[in-house]
Amino acid sequence: MFFSGDPSNRKRVDLGGRSSKERDRQKLLEQTRLERNRRLWLRQQNSAAIKIQKCFRGRKEVEAERSRVRDKFFMSFGQCCEDVSWQCFGPDSDFLRQLLFFFNPKHAVDVSALVGTCRLLQEFVQDNGDVVGLFAGTDYSCKRGLVDYRVKRLVYACVLVLFENRYQLKDQLCLASEKSNTSANILLKAIILLIDQSFPWACNTISYLLRRNIYSLFREIILTGKENFQGSIGIVSSLEGVLVLIISHVGMGTCRCPDVDPCWSFSSQILTFPFLWRLFPRLKEIFATPGLSQHYVHQMALCVKDHTNVLPADISSDFPGYACLLGNLLEAAGVAFTQPGSFDWAVDFATVATFLLQAIPPIQASNQGNNDSRMGEDEIHGGDDPTEIVLNRDLEQQISSAIDPRFLLQLTNVLLGGFSPARGSPDDKEVAAVGAACAFLHVTFNILPLERIMTVLAYRTELVPVLWNFMKRCHENQKWSSFSEQPAYLPADAPGWLLPLAVFCPVHKYMLMIVDNEEFYEQEKPLSLVDIRCLIVILRQALWQILWLNSATTPNFSKSEDGASAMKRHPIEFLQHRVCVVASELLSQLQDWNNRREFTPPSDFHADGVNDVFISQAMTENTRANDILKRAPFLVPFTSRAKIFNSQLAVLKEGNSSHGIFTRNRFKIRRDHILEDAFNQLNALAEEDLRGVIRITFVNEFGVEEAGIDGGGIFKDFMENITRAAFDVQYGLFKETADHLLYPNPGSGLIHEQHLQFFHFLGTVLAKAMFEGILVDIPFATFFLSKLKQKYNYLNDLPSLDPELYRHLIFLKHYKGDISELELYFVIVNNEYGEQTEEELLPGGKNIRVTNENVITFIHLVANHRLNSQIRQQSSHFLRGFQQLIQKDWIDMFNEHEFQLLISGSVDGFDIDDLRAHTNYTGGYHQDHYVIEMFWEVVQNLSLANQRKLLKYGLPSIICIHLSYRGCLVGIFM
Repeated sequence: MFFSGDPSNRKRVDLGGRSSKERDRQKLLEQTRLERNRRLWLRQQNSAAIKIQKCFRGRKEVEAERSRVRDKFFMSFGQCCEDVSWQCFGPDSDFLRQLLFFFNPKHAVDVSALVGTCRLLQEFVQDNGDVVGLFAGTDYSCKRGLVDYRVKRLVYACVLVLFENRYQLKDQLCLASEKSNTSANILLKAIILLIDQSFPWACNTISYLLRRNIYSLFREIILTGKENFQGSIGIVSSLEGVLVLIISHVGMGTCRCPDVDPCWSFSSQILTFPFLWRLFPRLKEIFATPGLSQHYVHQMALCVKDHTNVLPADISSDFPGYACLLGNLLEAAGVAFTQPGSFDWAVDFATVATFLLQAIPPIQASNQGNNDSRMGEDEIHGGDDPTEIVLNRDLEQQISSAIDPRFLLQLTNVLLGGFSPARGSPDDKEVAAVGAACAFLHVTFNILPLERIMTVLAYRTELVPVLWNFMKRCHENQKWSSFSEQPAYLPADAPGWLLPLAVFCPVHKYMLMIVDNEEFYEQEKPLSLVDIRCLIVILRQALWQILWLNSATTPNFSKSEDGASAMKRHPIEFLQHRVCVVASELLSQLQDWNNRREFTPPSDFHADGVNDVFISQAMTENTRANDILKRAPFLVPFTSRAKIFNSQLAVLKEGNSSHGIFTRNRFKIRRDHILEDAFNQLNALAEEDLRGVIRITFVNEFGVEEAGIDGGGIFKDFMENITRAAFDVQYGLFKETADHLLYPNPGSGLIHEQHLQFFHFLGTVLAKAMFEGILVDIPFATFFLSKLKQKYNYLNDLPSLDPELYRHLIFLKHYKGDISELELYFVIVNNEYGEQTEEELLPGGKNIRVTNENVITFIHLVANHRLNSQIRQQSSHFLRGFQQLIQKDWIDMFNEHEFQLLISGSVDGFDIDDLRAHTNYTGGYHQDHYVIEMFWEVVQNLSLANQRKLLKYGLPSIICIHLSYRGCLVGIFM
């Protein structure tokens, strides 16, 4: 009754609330389930073993039966089919039935029997000529199923022999069909004989072959014997004949063959072989026929977006399948373009070529003598990342050579040549043509060197007027949305105007490089001035839409990033970036034309949404408004940009003055040696000291310091004197044009040994004047200001420098005869101070004659030499000195005309009433004082020249006037 201390009989309690009976039940159910699964697995194992044994016994029986039939076959018909007659091919004979039953392409005796059969077949057909009767007897319709089965099996057996024994037969595959009696040639001839289009079983036979991926077998056969093929280029082999018959059958209207999986199609398996047409020239001619090429290209257009999953494995890393396919298609396109009815083919071809071309790495410009330098790039930028994929050089050459001027001319004429100027909305056919052409050219611009393709597009096609007519109608009828639904290159939600602008802008910009003033203003070529005003509106709205109104920020791809790789990774973003760049360049160029002779109000270039909020944001770095100011500054009015420029200078001055109040740079300058003294003393200052206050003390001709305290006026006088001396043409650093505009002297090195150091110094002096708000009387030539903005000068800038040379070049441009008869070569003669030197415009230019085909390049290179190359060194050093004080981004906000205003001020007068309204008076004077009344009356009656002098010299010494002029720069040209 009492606790004994033994715990063994303690009651066990399940904390889960389950009794021991319930636990035993769960354990029993689990054991039962496992046992049931084990029995199921044993039954499945036994069933599988039975099936395997059954299959093995069946295959063993079949092999045994084949062996018995094989023995019986050779006993009946002989080891080499010597006992075979023509009746053996008939439907009632066991000859073909037995042969096809036991045939194994890996057995030598079977191969010998098949080769003997094919030889006898060709002999019997040659003697009799009735192939259908040979296989079907007198009534083909009754024996059709049997005959078709035997024929297709016989053909497929021949192909299998070639495939399985390709290494042994590779030397025989490339031999000419009529001169060879080898085993491979006999088999190929038999295939050609049996799949002839005239036979009733042709469609069923080829369909049978296609279902068994016949092209992949032929691909392996060609790969095995490619070395032999490359050594036998130009020979029409039997293998080529087989391919010709198969591909030509599929494109026929009577063909009932089912569609082939794109992975195993002719396009994927055969067209991706490198340099295919060099191996099979006859195949190229057949493929390029209208109906056939359209069939295959249309199939490719349906799946080209997913080409990475469709094309077979690359032959090697430098021969990617998509690049080989592109090269073969481009070579065949030249033949296909000449065929009638090629519009639909051209649309599909452009679609396919666009996606394939986008996948390849950029193609570098060749070093051929007839290629000019990269147009539009004045400075060389390096540091590009190496491309991941490097194409074989011959393959790269195949692609770049195929996209030649003739090809581009044919493509654009086929796609766009059939549309006449019309009104109303574009129809679907025109939309498809424009979309295909623009997508292809957009990708081409970023893959191939531009100088190879721009000339033909700009001057030998109607691309610009056709695209403009299309864009104008879409703009007027608000039909851009219908265009965005058509091109396969763009998603449906992309703006429809992106692609046309991406192509139109660079081509039109290129045309304007070589257009002369008479053509642009008088003849109104390439577009009328009315159309150009409409174009300005379209470009302005497009830029504002992308840069300001879009919710997502448009990425600004760096120059170091490869454009082709960016286009692959971010196609839409890159397209928007590209439109921003080319539209901005074209608008800037049109603004330059408007500055030469105004054809539209300057306000037409300004965006409608620029307000005070925008201006305040534009003053802050890394804002969208500031980005617009850098990428499309003309959208902002000049007065607003000048205000931003002054605020940037003010911030820099304020930061510099805070470093040291007592720091002063004081220099003694002899008036009769002002340039030399300034060069020796100021040139030694560091950049920080140049931004600081500089005090000048003048020393007269007697060596005595002039009296006076430099509160800013003496330094201003010093700046005016030094610029007047340094920029004087008598000093030899600068020359002046016929319009008395200054530009660097190309022969300055013949006069001054340190001429480049002087140019660096003068750049610093000009920047210091602008930094301090001092206007200097230096009218620079526009083409020199372009160099300070690191821009490129073109033919239309040449009249200011050399009007006679300009007239000669325009004469060449419009010359109707044979230019080669003029005996001009790609050389130019420089004449500096009586010293003549001959310089080649291209490597080997003295041996390159100017012809009608390359005259545009010659004109461009001559203008480039005079406007860019001759003054490159001087301009570069001047710019380096200038950028010590003035950042490049600040100057990039202004065009050359506006830049000159910042340097020298306006040549126009100023508003006296506005000046009076913004004048503050001290010393007891006020605006109604009689002295002030008389002062303003005198000022009002001064001549324009004296008003300028008063503003420059008189006002600071008469009254204290604070000119805000609404926060903008006030400048009067003195």
